[in-house]
Amino acid sequence: MSEERNLIPQMLTGIACVFATVGVLWYYGYLHFAKPEDALELSQFTLLKTLPGEDYKVALEPAPQVAQCIQGVLVLFDTERKGLTGVLVNERKQAVRCLGQQTPQQLR
Repeated sequence: MSEERNLIPQMLTGIACVFATVGVLWYYGYLHFAKPEDALELSQFTLLKTLPGEDYKVALEPAPQVAQCIQGVLVLFDTERKGLTGVLVNERKQAVRCLGQQTPQQLR
C-alpha cells in the first residue's frame, strides 16, 4: 500500500505554469521588464531658480521631454523614445505635484 509518488512532473507543471503566466502577462502589456536605458536620471535635469529681476539663459531648442499634469502629478513623456513615460520624483521617491490640469500645447 505504500506507493511512491513521482513529484517531478508536478513540479515541472508548476514551473511551466509560472513561466506561461509571466509570458502571457508580458505579451498583453500587463508586465514590463525595465531596462537601464528606459530610465532618465534626475541628474540629467537641473532646477533653475528664478528670482525677480534676474535673467537666466536657456537653450532655444526645447528638450525632447514633455511634461503634463495628470491628476495633480507631473508626468514626463519622452518624444524620442516611444513608450518612455515616467513620474518625476525626488530623492525620497515622492511624486512632484503640479497645480494645473492643462495639457501643454505644441510649440511651432
